[in-house]
Amino acid sequence: MELSKKIGLICGPILFLILINLPFQLISEMGDAVIAVALWMLVWWISEAVSISVTALLPLLLFPLLKILPIADVGANYGSPIVFLFFGGFVMALALEKVNLHKRIALNIIRLTGTTPNKVVLGFMIATAALSMWISNTASTVVMLPIALSVINLLINDEDGFTKNDKNFALSVMLGIAFSANAGGIATVIGTPPNSVLIGLLENEYNIQISFLKWMALGLPFSVVMISITYLVLVKLMFPNRNLKFNASKEVIQVELQKLGPTSGKEKMVLGIFAVTVFLWIFRTLINQLFPSLGLSDTMISIFAAISLFALPYNLKKGDFIIHWKDTSKLAWGILILFGGGLALAKGMSVSGIVDIVATSIANSEISILFTASLLILLMLFMTELMSNVALVAVLAPVVAGIAIGLEIPILYLLIPVTMASSCAFMLPMATPPNAIVFASGYVKVPQMARAGVLLNLIAVVLLILVFQFVIPVLF
Repeated sequence: MELSKKIGLICGPILFLILINLPFQLISEMGDAVIAVALWMLVWWISEAVSISVTALLPLLLFPLLKILPIADVGANYGSPIVFLFFGGFVMALALEKVNLHKRIALNIIRLTGTTPNKVVLGFMIATAALSMWISNTASTVVMLPIALSVINLLINDEDGFTKNDKNFALSVMLGIAFSANAGGIATVIGTPPNSVLIGLLENEYNIQISFLKWMALGLPFSVVMISITYLVLVKLMFPNRNLKFNASKEVIQVELQKLGPTSGKEKMVLGIFAVTVFLWIFRTLINQLFPSLGLSDTMISIFAAISLFALPYNLKKGDFIIHWKDTSKLAWGILILFGGGLALAKGMSVSGIVDIVATSIANSEISILFTASLLILLMLFMTELMSNVALVAVLAPVVAGIAIGLEIPILYLLIPVTMASSCAFMLPMATPPNAIVFASGYVKVPQMARAGVLLNLIAVVLLILVFQFVIPVLF
C-alpha cells in the first residue's frame, strides 16, 4: 500500500475524533459533527485510502450515531431519483457496449470526417465526445484507443520511420481523445457523474428541477466550443503536423468496420430504444403539456429504457434478450453509491445549518459577485486535477449554494459553472480516467499533457466565467 494511502487511512478517522472531541464549538454541536464527517470523507477521497464508494457509505453509519439524521432519512439519499436516472443511463450504455454499437458509431463518425491527418484527429475527437455524452468517459476512451493505436502504427512502420511530425500527430490524437472524453460528458445530464450530483442536490434540497433538454441547451454548445478550441490548440499551436500525409488510415477504419460485419438485429433494437429514450428526454416537457396526467420525469424515462433493454426479447423462443441481469456485473454500482453519499452529506450540511452560516457570512461581506464566481470556478477546476470530481462536487456544491444565497443570486447561476468546471481537468494523468488511459499508451509524457492542459484549463475558466456572466441568466 502506498505511503499516502496509509497516511490517509489513519488521518481520516483521527481528524474526525479530534473535531468531535474539541473542548469548544466551531459552529454548533451538530454542525461540528457534520464537518468532522465531511473531513473524514474528504481525506479518504483525496488519498483514495479505500474505494471512494466505500467512503460514501460513512454517512449511513455516522449520521445516525451522531444524531445528525435518522438512518431512514440518510438512506433515502441512496435511493434518490437521480441515482435511478443514472442507473438507467448505465444500463443503456451497457447495452450499447454489449452489441458493439458504440464502436460502429465511432468508426462511422471518423470515416465521415476525412483521412487527412488533422481531419483524422478531429474525427477521433468528435467520435469520443459523441460517445461520452451517453456512456462513461472511461468506456469511450477505451473504445477509441485501439483504433487510434492502429492508425499511429501505420506511421511508425512507414518508410521514413517515426518522425517529429508523426509524434506530434500521435500526441494530438491521444490528447484529443482524452480531452474530448472529458468535455463531451458535460453535454448531457447523464454524460458525467458531477452533473447528476448537482441535479440531485437541486431536487433534494431546493426543489429545483433541470430537464434533460434544458441542461443540453447549455452543456452541448459549451462542449462543442471547448472541443473546437482543444482541437485548434492541439493541431495548430502545440503539436502541429505540417506536411504529414498518409492515406492508409482510411483502410484501417474500413478494416475495423468490416470486422464488425453488417448491423445486427440486436444493434437495431438497441438503437431503436436509445432513439426513443433520447426523444422522450428531449420532448418530455412538451409531452407533459399535451398529456398532463402522465407526469413523465427524466428518471422515469431512464428506467423505461432499462426495463425495455431487459424485457424486450430479441428471440422469444430461445429466451434471448438484449441484456441479462448477469451483465450488470460490469455496471458502475460504486458510482451510484457515491451519488447517495454526496447527497447524504449535502443533507447533513443543510440540516446542521452550515449552508446558512456560509450564506450569512458571504451576505455580510462586500465581495464582488464576479470575483467570487471566477475564484470558485478556478478553484474547482484546478482542485479536480488532484481528486475525484464527483467527490469534490459532493463536498463543495452545498457550500457553493450557500455562497450563492449569501450573494443574493439564484443558486443555479453559481452551481452550474462550478460543477461544469469539475469536468475540465486537462492537465495531469491522474485527474481523470481518460487522461490516465492515454498516458498509459506511452505516446504522451506528463510535461506534454501539462503544457497543453494548463492552457486549456485557463481557457475553460474564461469560458465558464462568460457562461456565468452572460449565458446562464438568459437560460435559467
